[in-house]
Amino acid sequence: MLFERGWKHTLKQVLLLCLLYGWRMSAAAHLAYEEEKLNIGTVVLDEEEQQWIRDNPTVIVAAEQYPLYLFLDEHGHWSGLNSDVLKRISAMTGLQFIYRESFSTAQMLERLETGAADISTTLAMNDERRLSLDFSHAFGGAGWVFVGRAGEPQVQSLEQLAKRVLVLPGRHALEGVIRRDYPSIELRSVKTYAEARALVESGEAYATIENEIGAQLYPSGLLKVGELLEGKWEADLLAVRKGQPQLLSILNKALEAFPASELRAIRLNWLGGIGPKPAAAGWQHWLRSSCWGVVLVGGFCVMSLLWNRRMAAVIKRHRDVQSELDDQLVFQRALIDAMPDPVFVRDLEGRLILCNKSYEEALSLRFEQVQGCRLIDVDALPRATAAALHDEFMIQLRTRRTRFSKRRLQFNDGNRDIYQWTVPFYSANGELRGLLEGWTDITLRDAAAE
Repeated sequence: MLFERGWKHTLKQVLLLCLLYGWRMSAAAHLAYEEEKLNIGTVVLDEEEQQWIRDNPTVIVAAEQYPLYLFLDEHGHWSGLNSDVLKRISAMTGLQFIYRESFSTAQMLERLETGAADISTTLAMNDERRLSLDFSHAFGGAGWVFVGRAGEPQVQSLEQLAKRVLVLPGRHALEGVIRRDYPSIELRSVKTYAEARALVESGEAYATIENEIGAQLYPSGLLKVGELLEGKWEADLLAVRKGQPQLLSILNKALEAFPASELRAIRLNWLGGIGPKPAAAGWQHWLRSSCWGVVLVGGFCVMSLLWNRRMAAVIKRHRDVQSELDDQLVFQRALIDAMPDPVFVRDLEGRLILCNKSYEEALSLRFEQVQGCRLIDVDALPRATAAALHDEFMIQLRTRRTRFSKRRLQFNDGNRDIYQWTVPFYSANGELRGLLEGWTDITLRDAAAE
């Protein structure tokens, strides 16, 4: 009877776990796929802030990959907790955030200090950085932990590192404090956390210090996570380059208006499963864990089978769509090449991005030789003609007017009478993308008419 009651209790716990797991997955799916339906809050901006957004619609983000917070996914898109936060702020304010990848903390700070970037999402605040950066309100945070070599005594405090090598990425947030208050520690700088962990693994350094979330992402038999660094906290902040008070105010207002439930959902989606695992305590804990393990493994196998079937269907559908798209592109290429008159496309800078065979023959060139070049960059036309046409393209891009004209132009092989047409083209969302152009050689027709 006691055994039966124990199993009933275990089954109840399994059912509760499944319900909690289903709720979490549902919340994450709702966040990812119904983003536009969320209550994203309202931000009240004054006229000066609204004018700043109109004058500066894009904000450059100095981005260093730091998994779960900010990283490039398998498709090359920026993802993570901080990316989701910026997406909400973008929806709330109209600001567009453009990422510029940095490969170390020092490089990220340099870009902010020189004006090559406007903000960063992964920089911790310290007194040195406050001289060149402003910091927004916090939207979360985590502690700092020691990461040491397995087999060595667990690192519990900075005092324990006296006369030992502590390795940190260059310009680390804690570097100044450690140099000032713990001069007996032998501090060594490297570019990245990966290099710091490698030195600890090899025994060249005794320990490093990482964000407690990041430290749990790199399990290694040669490393182990120590204690929290007492009295130190890494708040999640937006670092803003000095001299942009309006931007700082806009970001702070957005964070103040950020619905707390959404912020919790974002953090749960990215950080909910990260954290140190408590050790088992006795055979009862081991037995309970074994039962749960069997149930979870079975559930995982079932979910894996269902997921694999779904992914197979998605991959097949993707391949079918890709095949249809390839067929359309081949047809469009054949269609434009079949046109008897020269046809070509230039981008917003006047660079050639597409042309047909007639264009190549008319100017005696190959597309591969001039792709991405402006008329004034190549010898396809006399210099004066190329300069005049390029200036016309730039004016037309500014005015966005369609042009049809009959004119005489000097080519490399002499003058020709042509009927020229130039039409701006736009993306599906109405954004100007460049010019679609072409001409008809009417020299022979005009000569016959005379």
